[in-house]
Amino acid sequence: MSSYVEYHDKIAFHPGYYIKEIVEESGLTQEDFAKRLGTTPKNLCVLMNGDQNLSIDIATKLSRMLGTTVAYWLRIQQAYDETIAEFLSEEELKREREVFKLLDYKYFREHFGLPDIPRKIDEQIKQVREFLSVSSLTVLKRADLAVSFRSYTENLSESNIVNANAMVQIAINRTLKTEAPKFNKRKFEASVEFALTQTHNHENFLPTLCEAFDNAGVVLIVLPNLKNSGINGATKKVDGKVMLMVNDRRHYADTFWFTLFHEIGHIMNGDYGITFGTNQNHSEDEADQYAQRCLIPQEKYERFLQENKTFDEKTIRNFAVSIDRDPGIVLGRLMKDKVVDYTDMELSNRLRKKYTVVIK
Repeated sequence: MSSYVEYHDKIAFHPGYYIKEIVEESGLTQEDFAKRLGTTPKNLCVLMNGDQNLSIDIATKLSRMLGTTVAYWLRIQQAYDETIAEFLSEEELKREREVFKLLDYKYFREHFGLPDIPRKIDEQIKQVREFLSVSSLTVLKRADLAVSFRSYTENLSESNIVNANAMVQIAINRTLKTEAPKFNKRKFEASVEFALTQTHNHENFLPTLCEAFDNAGVVLIVLPNLKNSGINGATKKVDGKVMLMVNDRRHYADTFWFTLFHEIGHIMNGDYGITFGTNQNHSEDEADQYAQRCLIPQEKYERFLQENKTFDEKTIRNFAVSIDRDPGIVLGRLMKDKVVDYTDMELSNRLRKKYTVVIK
């Protein structure tokens, strides 16, 4: 390593640079100078080469030997450290710009009130970095940043990972700011039963549902979809509480309820992580089955299939009333099981509601 570092038009001088000049001007050998300084020739050499920071001990010895002050030498070390930090920060900013290309600043501006600063990319990066509470946007590239990915990472693009992590960071930060007791599974089971009574309440269910979950130590966060995240939901233990995040990426009410109960299934199984739309593994199958059982009791569903040959609007609505569920949930299940064609938009428009998330 050199005793000075050049970066573009700037130079950072290590204290060793000045010590080397002093040794050369003294006419002494490095060995003799080291002896007078009260250190070893090896330590002096390492310091002059910039391979070691100046210690308070050496700064004190230099000040006594040369008639300077300890503060003088420590200021040189501090100035060097600050300049190097500035160099590193500029290099990190270059890497952040590449990550930022994968993010949609409009999402943060429209939903979370970040300032409208067109064409000021570095300022936008600063705003998103501070909003997410990360030291650098480059950490969003880590698959192990905050929550384990339930998908094999080789099946995910870098854009998936970056945007999924951004959404999870938002959810974690909101969870940390939410007052809630420690997670209580027994209370949560009761709040889940309450949630099942809200599937056809499309207007004001969310605040009531959040309150019920909060009381059990589960913070429900519903976020607008961030493009290219590919994420359906996520769960994580946060400061004794449990974060339960649901993405509204498909807008349909029945999809919301299925995703919610899918993530609840993960919590009940003690399985925390991120769920992607393309996930295919045992834990995801278990969570799917949990959601299906909760939303539509299996025995009643099988009897419904056996007793009906056609599944029109009236048939679906009557069955939904009998199990106290929104008819869109029944239709969604029929479509998933290929009993009703996904392309039947007329039936879908009549039975499936849509939700739009508004962040407050």
